[in-house]
Amino acid sequence: MRVAAIYDIHGNLPALEAVLREIREAKVDHVVVGGDVVPGPLPEGALRCLLDLQVPKQFIYGNGEVAVLEQMAGRDPSGVPEQHRAVIRWTAQRLAEFEPLFAIWPKTLRLGDVLFCHGTPRHENEIFTRLTAEGRLLPVFEGLDAPVVVCGHTHMQFDRLIGRTRVVNAGSVGMPFGEPGADWLLLESGVQLRHTSYDLTKAAERIRTSDYPEAEDFVARYLLQPPTEEAMLAAFGKAELRYGG
Repeated sequence: MRVAAIYDIHGNLPALEAVLREIREAKVDHVVVGGDVVPGPLPEGALRCLLDLQVPKQFIYGNGEVAVLEQMAGRDPSGVPEQHRAVIRWTAQRLAEFEPLFAIWPKTLRLGDVLFCHGTPRHENEIFTRLTAEGRLLPVFEGLDAPVVVCGHTHMQFDRLIGRTRVVNAGSVGMPFGEPGADWLLLESGVQLRHTSYDLTKAAERIRTSDYPEAEDFVARYLLQPPTEEAMLAAFGKAELRYGG
């Protein structure tokens, strides 16, 4: 079975559309959406695009959906810095009809020998990278009875062994750190880390015309000139294995 894993879309509908074109061309049998479809500039379009996809699909939640659900319940999400809460409030207002959908997404998903999670199997907001020491990660991944774990959350692809577990980060469709474009994962007999290019100029125009509170910032910082992997590895290194990333 050919499985596509798409993570951290963050409302970037142009990036998602480009990845889904490649997924259709690859004749994928199943799609796993690994959380953080939202927040982002075009959240309704991204969700409807996924729901309309004529390929069997399953969703797990990410820290983004958890924060939006908290806001929908009338609570400011404690794990979101104050400067980003306007985005969560905007998203919750725009997506009220999707609350029942978010509420039934599971934390993890098992397909055959592969376990899918967002941050780590124990928490959707837990941070680790390709540089995190194996000894610190062994307690997180041992005892899972899953030879392969697919994760996301930190927006950087990697493929590494932790003990006897192969742990693969699918990267981010909508906000990859490093090379501009869209990152995702194809699983078949092996693991393929995929990168999809798309028209960034046209994507920027679509996002700028939205009423997203941070549209211009999103275009400048995450679409056209995303942070380097080196910069983000240094930043995430200060928050390894914490839940506040």
